[in-house]
Amino acid sequence: MLKQLKEDIRTIFAKDPAAKSVLEVLFCYPGLHAVRLHRVSSFLWRHRLHFLARLLSHIGRFLTAIEIHPGAKIGRRFFIDHGSGVVIGETAEVGDDVLMYQGVVLGGTSLKKEKRHPTIGNNVVIGTGAIVLGAVTVGDNARIGAGSVVIKSVPPNTTVVGIPGKVVEDRQQQAIDLEHGILPDPVAQAIRIVLSQQKALSERLLRLERSIDAGFFNDTFSDEMNELSKGLIREFSDGAGI
Repeated sequence: MLKQLKEDIRTIFAKDPAAKSVLEVLFCYPGLHAVRLHRVSSFLWRHRLHFLARLLSHIGRFLTAIEIHPGAKIGRRFFIDHGSGVVIGETAEVGDDVLMYQGVVLGGTSLKKEKRHPTIGNNVVIGTGAIVLGAVTVGDNARIGAGSVVIKSVPPNTTVVGIPGKVVEDRQQQAIDLEHGILPDPVAQAIRIVLSQQKALSERLLRLERSIDAGFFNDTFSDEMNELSKGLIREFSDGAGI
């Protein structure tokens, strides 16, 4: 028990640059408290003391604002950073070295008494507000972007963003990093492609009408379209990577 606690504390120091001392981690990290309480409630659950397990889990939710069902299976070195609002369902399984942020939900999509919650592999990062639903599998070393909604299984070594979540990057290195601000934006990329094609078609049409001396698609109209396109590009460039 003490050895596992030391391992959890070392994990927090490794994954949170804000951690300053062991005393701070022990008393001021609700993610650590939630995981420790879950270890005990899970033990009670496995020994069929279901009411006591749920009661302890409920107390942990009250104290930490993190809800982990005692039936969930949690691996080693699991760290919930800024964990308020995290919900992990009964049949969820979380592997080793997983990093999870505030507001993450591992939820179910069925009322049947069967495996209905996600299975998370090893070395996975799940960003703030991400939701993973159903009996899907998130492969080892995957990264789920903030605010994403995952309803299908995620291959290993990939990055998933969006609603619904889509694979936007294949990654070979471990996914323990904090660079959520530079995740690709598939919506912005799609808009960039549409704007590029629109510009190319406008220029082609302008050249064609000039060649036949037509005046409908005149220079003024072309300039207005170009200004509109530039405005859209500026709007989506603010944090969208266009």
